[in-house]
Amino acid sequence: MSAGWVDGPGDEGRPRLDTSVPHAARIWNYFLGGKDHFPADRELGDQIMRAYPGIVDIARQSRRFLGRAVRYLAGEVGIRQFLDIGTGLPTAANTHEVAQRVAPESRIVYVDNDPLVLVHAHALLTSSPPGVTDYIEADVRAPGAILEAAARTLDLAEPVGLMLLGVMGQVLDDEEAYGIVRHLMNALPSGSHLVFEDGTKVVAPEAADEAERIRAEAGDPYLLRTPERIARFFDGLTLLEPGVVSVSRWRPEPSQFGEAPEVDAMCGVGRKP
Repeated sequence: MSAGWVDGPGDEGRPRLDTSVPHAARIWNYFLGGKDHFPADRELGDQIMRAYPGIVDIARQSRRFLGRAVRYLAGEVGIRQFLDIGTGLPTAANTHEVAQRVAPESRIVYVDNDPLVLVHAHALLTSSPPGVTDYIEADVRAPGAILEAAARTLDLAEPVGLMLLGVMGQVLDDEEAYGIVRHLMNALPSGSHLVFEDGTKVVAPEAADEAERIRAEAGDPYLLRTPERIARFFDGLTLLEPGVVSVSRWRPEPSQFGEAPEVDAMCGVGRKP
């Protein structure tokens, strides 16, 4: 087993865990049926679920998309390195677990800025031999610092699977958000892939609008972008089939229950030429 710790940028200013303020990672953990959340997270999560009952299905379908995308990259493509930014709290089928089932030598670096994720990092750092997992405490708005820290574990001269799942909605300015993704992808070599997913409001727009309002008023704003604005994150990349679609429709596995309904989270996988 190989596992380690990577100090992120600004460790001296590391935020303290404030359980009185809701946090996106812990709310998402609540939606997924996890145990790592506090009353403030559950209170806001319950408000969102009352306004938008479909959010739980979005959380579950997004997790299934992660599994399918990582299996594809580790299996068919042969990616052996993953940089998972905004990973959230560990649940079932984390990126390293999925990748290392396919290729045990896979190396994964997780990035998050929630102090509770730091507390639970030991769960993320449980790697199968001969693979490696590491953790960086950092914010997605600091892509240069993330890349510098990730390079201690990953070989950035070799293809990397960049995972940005449900995180870029926290960057409210479009141009800043696109710039962050460009910065990250520009630092990665040809053959690297972007796995991207984020919320939208085309399936249940009124409920999604209400959930967006509730989060903003609670001090945890999250921007729901249109599918067209989400597609712009893949500019300069070769977008793989089936393109930018609902997370439930990206290469779904056969089911006796038929095709899963669309949900208000769009995703895609793009290859850097």
